[in-house]
Amino acid sequence: MGTNRNVDRRTILKAAGATAATLGLASTTACGGDGGTSADGTVTIRYAWWGAEDRAQRINKTIELFHKKYPKIKVKTDFQPYTDFWKKFNTQASGGNPPDVFQNAIGFLRKYDAKNVLLDLSEQVKAGNLSMDGFRAGLEKFGEIDGKLLGVPVGSNSMALVIDKPVYTKAGVKPEQGWTWDDYHAAMQKIRDKAGRAGDTGPYNVMYLYDLYLRQNGKAFFTEDGLGFSEADLTDWWTKARKSVEEGLYADVKKVAQIKPKSAVTGELSGGEFTWDNFTIRYTSEGKSEYGLAPIPTTDGKKTGQYLGSLMLSASKRTEHPKEVAQFIDFMVHDPEVAKIMGYDRGVPATQAQFDAFEPTDEVNKAIAAYETSLVEAGVLEPITPHPAGADICEAAFLRIGEELGLGKRSVGDAVKQFFTESKTALAS
Repeated sequence: MGTNRNVDRRTILKAAGATAATLGLASTTACGGDGGTSADGTVTIRYAWWGAEDRAQRINKTIELFHKKYPKIKVKTDFQPYTDFWKKFNTQASGGNPPDVFQNAIGFLRKYDAKNVLLDLSEQVKAGNLSMDGFRAGLEKFGEIDGKLLGVPVGSNSMALVIDKPVYTKAGVKPEQGWTWDDYHAAMQKIRDKAGRAGDTGPYNVMYLYDLYLRQNGKAFFTEDGLGFSEADLTDWWTKARKSVEEGLYADVKKVAQIKPKSAVTGELSGGEFTWDNFTIRYTSEGKSEYGLAPIPTTDGKKTGQYLGSLMLSASKRTEHPKEVAQFIDFMVHDPEVAKIMGYDRGVPATQAQFDAFEPTDEVNKAIAAYETSLVEAGVLEPITPHPAGADICEAAFLRIGEELGLGKRSVGDAVKQFFTESKTALAS
């Protein structure tokens, strides 16, 4: 369910944990233990996530609250940068010792379900240990795969177009809900001609945006068991992208690479770029302009193809304490005080109670909340297609190969062939 989307997704996802890299591999809180039960009946569960030091501090505060409500459940924590998290998780899962509860994302549900790692939490819902009521905009279905509840959302986000507002004003462009791709491309020309910079960083290697474009046209990036588009579809997408770079509508990829990790928008190479709405706080911290959120262009003026994405909490099938794990997840997604501590660190709170409990005071988070509210009110949100096992590898390939195309290292035909070759291998494994 990352920013300068051309700080590529790998960097985006790692950015959440970059600070933590200096802290060593893990941090623990609460009484220790190995996931067992002590003589007085106290249970210890292990909770792991990826993220930076700030996220760790927030989560540890929420765990302190949990301990007050459930003094017989102690939580041992482990947080790391994104890539290190999955390396360690894979080792633990392969060894039959994954954490009891852990942060997860849509691209990994089928993968780890197929490996028999994930606990179906449906039985805990039936037992009353976990409530799936009160979620916003259908998010309660986000972690369901083949009738099994494999993840519970903790926050939401959706794709948006982040814009440099003064640049758009200077170009006379005012994007509104329902604008089309033709409107968007005309806007890119105005920004280039009137503001003197590329209109967009270039959306050609943003998998989640291409997914929306496909969904607008009756397809999707993924089906439940593979890719939902053809080589001809991708050839058309990447051919248009290359032409837009040549025409100066999209930013020069070499220049974008030179200013990383700064984004092309804050580096004043482009007037906007597509990314997840809750990543937008970085632009204010990086740049000196005023930034805002604009709606996704459409094919027909109505259908955006959008959905609310989410980080989730999943549980290990090997946990000795499924009830306690379920109670922990329930607390983390429903308790209003948790929302006040976490804010929008993991996206806009997934449940209405937590959404109502945290009222942002800064303009960036207010804009994020307003943007997601506008999507609900506009009625454009749809269910997401569950990603197949291997989706994470396909996403990384799309990002890397798309960037190579932009840098001139590959022709369109070669890029398309390489992507499909790598994806078919990943999806078949």
